[in-house]
Amino acid sequence: MTAPPSGSGKAMPSISTQAQPIALWQLGFRPFYLLASLFAALSIPLWVLQYAGTLPAPYVNGPLWHGYEMLVGYTTAVITGFLFTAVRTWSGQPTPTGLALAGFALLWLVGRIMVFLPYPLAAMTVNAAFPLAVAIGVAVPLVRAANRRNYFVIALLLFLGIASLVFQAGSRGMIALPALLTLQAGLDVVLLLITVIAGRVVPMFSNNGVPGMKATRNPLLEKLAIGTVAALLLADLLQPPPAFLAVLAGVAAVVHAARLVQWQPWRTLATPLVWILHVAYVWVVGYLLLRGLAALDMVPVSLALHGLTIGVIGSVTIGMMPRTSLGHTGRPLTTGWLELACFLLVQGAAIARVGGGLLFTGGSTYLWSVIVAGVCWSAAFILFTAGYAPIWVRPRLDGKPG
Repeated sequence: MTAPPSGSGKAMPSISTQAQPIALWQLGFRPFYLLASLFAALSIPLWVLQYAGTLPAPYVNGPLWHGYEMLVGYTTAVITGFLFTAVRTWSGQPTPTGLALAGFALLWLVGRIMVFLPYPLAAMTVNAAFPLAVAIGVAVPLVRAANRRNYFVIALLLFLGIASLVFQAGSRGMIALPALLTLQAGLDVVLLLITVIAGRVVPMFSNNGVPGMKATRNPLLEKLAIGTVAALLLADLLQPPPAFLAVLAGVAAVVHAARLVQWQPWRTLATPLVWILHVAYVWVVGYLLLRGLAALDMVPVSLALHGLTIGVIGSVTIGMMPRTSLGHTGRPLTTGWLELACFLLVQGAAIARVGGGLLFTGGSTYLWSVIVAGVCWSAAFILFTAGYAPIWVRPRLDGKPG
């Protein structure tokens, strides 16, 4: 149900927010998409200023901590908002709202603050506790509904909590384990979650949104797509020879490219709400190719990481957050100039960061590619926050809860 055209003469009291409380705590996507977007808009400029050497005091303690903050700060917040919303639909059971949801948001915020305070054990505890608490928050409704198909998200959240703890311990010299290893493993978990969810929703959204579309799911390809990413996660933990990792990443790239072909992305070009998701998945294939090349020292590891973080995670999240926000507030599922501009700016950030690293090995030109990437990313999320904050804090247009 949508608002009637202006001048229709029909009154819809439920649309007016003047006499209604703020709806921010009515469903998980509302506060966590807001927090994630604000964090994305503000944190990257600080990091770019630090990287360029113009920030008086360090924002974070080096590139790995920058990656950690984008994983635990931005990505985990988006995942939390998505799961607290989707699990309610999957299970038919309530997920955290009201004071409980505010408590989760506070825990996330305390974690972001504690990173900068001289209390390492407290910071480790809070930042590891957040994904573990979210795991409990989604486990309760899933177990109540015996929704075994989605139990995997509980395991992935638990893994993220452990990875957060181990990363901080390794970075602070408390254990002899490379911080990059746990950061990569945490990112692999996010890629695994994206692989599973994309396999469910991209064909469905494509067929629903494009007339005559026949996106298909091949059972063998689906198993191989998930299996190759899971194998990559295991390989990153076990650290096999580089040649093995390169072959595995190459095979995974071929499998995911074949999966994408099954979804027929070329038939979505007239529907931005759909082709955005297909472009985002192209980055999965691109990242896996970069990952294989990085294993052979043919490209820097940082480029593969940014292909995953900006290219895959950035594209998927900026593509899915508008759809979730519109659909769960009773608004039409349409892509306007704002959504398209935000998505294209994230593409610009990914191309500048990865392409700049491929074309320029150092010096001022490479630095400018990093700056351009940071400006594009921050601009995307400033626009997105400005456009969607009113949606996140206002009640649904149709008067329904959520």
